[in-house]
Amino acid sequence: MEFGSLRTFLAIADSGSFSAAAQQLYLTQPAISKRLAVLEEELNIRLFDRAGRRVRLTHAGEVLLPKAREMLLQAQDMKHLASNLQTEVSGALTLGTSHHIGLHRLPPVLKSFRTSFPQVELDIRFMDSETACQAVARGELEMAIVTLPNENPAHLQTRELWRDELCFVAAPEHALADLPEVSLKILIRYPAVLPGSGTYTRNILALALQNQNLEITSSMSTNYMETLKMLAEINLGWSLLPKTMLEQSNLRILPVKMKLSRSLGLVTHTGRTPSNPARALVSCLP
Repeated sequence: MEFGSLRTFLAIADSGSFSAAAQQLYLTQPAISKRLAVLEEELNIRLFDRAGRRVRLTHAGEVLLPKAREMLLQAQDMKHLASNLQTEVSGALTLGTSHHIGLHRLPPVLKSFRTSFPQVELDIRFMDSETACQAVARGELEMAIVTLPNENPAHLQTRELWRDELCFVAAPEHALADLPEVSLKILIRYPAVLPGSGTYTRNILALALQNQNLEITSSMSTNYMETLKMLAEINLGWSLLPKTMLEQSNLRILPVKMKLSRSLGLVTHTGRTPSNPARALVSCLP
C-alpha cells in the first residue's frame, strides 16, 4: 500500500473535495482520482460517495480513516527516528503559527534558528490557532506555535511560552473613550470588532461574560488581529487586543474592571517522535 494513496485519501476526506485535495498535495485532479482508484481497488471497497461536486465518506471510509492517519504518523515517526540517529540537523520542518505570533513573537526565534541550523528546510504555514491544532492532531504539521486552548485536545500536549495581556480598547472619539470607568453591562451595548466565534481568544471573553450572565449581541468578526486593530482605530467598534499591539497606536485602553489574558505557546502531538529539526527549534524557544 503506497503512502501517497493514503495521503490522497486523507486530503479528500479532510477537504471534502477532489480539487481542494489536489491543491493541497500539489497534484492534478486526474492524478488525485487515479491514486484514490488504486487504493479503492487494492482494498476492494468504495471509500467515497460522489454526488456532483460533493464528496462524502462511505461507512467503510469513516471506519478506515483513523487507521490511515495512524499509519501515516507511524511512517513519519520512523523517518524521524532514522533522522535522530544522525548528528546533523537537517531536513524539513513544517510549523504552523498564527499571523499575530508570526509578526510579534517569532521573528527573533526564527532568526536564531536560521543562524544556528541553516540546513533545515523550514516550511511555515500561517493559519488560525484552532486550525493549526487540528493539523497537528492529524499529523499534517509537526508542531504549532499558537494561542493555546483552555483545555488540551486529545493527543496534543502544550507548553506556554508567553502570556498575552488582553486590553479592552476603542478609538479616541468613541463614546466610551473618556469615561472614568466602563462597566461590562455598558460595554456590551456598543458594537464590537472581535475574533470570530469559536476562536480561543473569543472564547476567553465569552466565558468571562458568561460568568456574569452577559453576552455580546452586536459584533463584526475577523480572525486577523491587525485587521481588528484597524477597525477599532477607525471607530467601527471597541475591541479586545493584546497589549503588545498598542505601543504605536492611538487606541485608548478602556477602564474595564476585568483582567483577561491568553496563553501563547507550543503544540505537539503526544504520539509523535520529534525530528532533529523540531528538537532544534524547541531549543531556540524561550
